[in-house]
Amino acid sequence: MGKLLNVISPLHKKTKRDYLARMKDNKVECMKIARKYNRDFWDGDRRYGYGGYKYDGRWEFVAKKLIEIYNLSKDAKILDVGCGKGFLLYEFKKLLTDAKVVGFDISDYAIKNAKEEIKSNLFVHRAQDSYPFDDKEFDLVVSLTTLHNLSIYELKFALKEIERVGKNKYIVVESYQNEEELFNLQCWALTCESFFTPDEWVWLFNEFGYDGDYEFIFFE
Repeated sequence: MGKLLNVISPLHKKTKRDYLARMKDNKVECMKIARKYNRDFWDGDRRYGYGGYKYDGRWEFVAKKLIEIYNLSKDAKILDVGCGKGFLLYEFKKLLTDAKVVGFDISDYAIKNAKEEIKSNLFVHRAQDSYPFDDKEFDLVVSLTTLHNLSIYELKFALKEIERVGKNKYIVVESYQNEEELFNLQCWALTCESFFTPDEWVWLFNEFGYDGDYEFIFFE
């Protein structure tokens, strides 16, 4: 089994969230809209998702940290499963000039509105479907806040594919440590399908043959 990391959590904790307000804001309808992963989710009103997913440079820190942790070379091959608009891959490419960066996302809107510098390296694909890559093709496979949006039977295949194509792997999922955090997560989440404690997640990783690194974000 891999290591528990602390890379994304500092960014996650910087955002203030009004959990009760979201729960009371016609949440069921907002969930239906969010799960289309179109403009409303990425760049529409905050009640449907990100409320404007613009590049602001915050992913540079994450890219630098992961390069350090995994000792990535300038010509490393990196895959982002659920890449969104490709902001993290853009930072990897800036820092590792000869790197091969590839990403895919379920959202056609996100890919069409990705960073121009790497848009040609991105494509629309589902995390739970077979990946068009060879075994151990990538030096690092990352998946940040995507896999909890899958049902448990879809998680099994996604984790097996990430394990198959990556030499090193790092995933981030939503989780909860107590009843208060579970309540907050259920209030806030629009697209989450899998609500598990850290121990349950680790059990699933082992059960599905994933031995990479991982991180949990909590809604405190």
